[in-house]
Amino acid sequence: MRSPHCHPLFVPALLCAATLLTARPAAADGRLFDGSASDAGISSQVIRLYEEAAVAAGRYQEARLAAEAQRVKAQRLEERLDRKRQEIDRLRDDLGRIARAQYRGSGALPVAAQFILARSLDDLMRSQRVLTRANVAVAGAIDKSRRAEARLAADEAEAAAARRVLDQRNADMAALKYDVEQKLEQARWQLQGQADASVAAGSCRGAVRLDQASAGLTRQWVPPVEGYVLSASFGSGGAHWASRHSGQDFALPIGSPVRAVGAGRVVRVLCGGAFGIEIVLEHAGGYYTQYAHLASVAVDPGDRVVTGQWIGQSGTSGNSTGPHLHFEVRVTPDYGSAIDPVPWLAARGAPVG
Repeated sequence: MRSPHCHPLFVPALLCAATLLTARPAAADGRLFDGSASDAGISSQVIRLYEEAAVAAGRYQEARLAAEAQRVKAQRLEERLDRKRQEIDRLRDDLGRIARAQYRGSGALPVAAQFILARSLDDLMRSQRVLTRANVAVAGAIDKSRRAEARLAADEAEAAAARRVLDQRNADMAALKYDVEQKLEQARWQLQGQADASVAAGSCRGAVRLDQASAGLTRQWVPPVEGYVLSASFGSGGAHWASRHSGQDFALPIGSPVRAVGAGRVVRVLCGGAFGIEIVLEHAGGYYTQYAHLASVAVDPGDRVVTGQWIGQSGTSGNSTGPHLHFEVRVTPDYGSAIDPVPWLAARGAPVG
């Protein structure tokens, strides 16, 4: 069962400051490098699109939160509009009752007829006062009803306009996010295509140096990637391995930065074979770490690296069924000397999972 890592969007956040500095051909393990500007360009494009995808995802999330807030507001407004509709219905009922009462009280008789039919002057005056109050009540009720209906119409128009604006904004943000994600996916597989060509030729391309913003790390050890899902673990069985799985797999998208788990020296950069493109680092204490199935490398043999430094980009080169990083901890630089990397990292304050 895969274990989701609890740092969503951390990789995109790191990638916001990443740009390409140089592509430098070098020799590794006796093989020739054939780095070129185009090779460097696609790595840089993946990094840039990661940044744009992070921004688009952030804006899309903001739009979703705004939509949720607007839905709550709209619900409250609809409840208020319902109360206003009920109030208008009551006002109309009042108008009906006043009209019926006025009719029954002879309010519709002309003044001359009322004067003739009145038994006394006092009766006439009382009748006129009742009529006046009834007319005032009718006029007030009509005015109140009209004002309430006008406010209701204005509120309904405002609510409809707000919904249209919000729907359009959400559609725009969704379209932007989709467009960037499609471009990023295309660039990822273009980067992977270059890696596959290198593996097929058995000739690694030159190191693509990535200008990484300082992570401000104070720890001596860190996990090799961020934003991952744990997949195949150390010692597990499977049809893709000669015996047991020799490392820990971290599933994550092609082009994600892979970093040195600790300070050390690059002792090996290889292309070809089951591990595809791989890097091996030597650390103090006689331990080595391996990073395999990469799409690109950002270091050369002999380079010194610091904790958290980007040394390459993840991929799916070699014997791989999908994008992931295969990570090993070894007691020699060579395959066959691996130990379980998860407790090894945990013992150094860099737990994964």
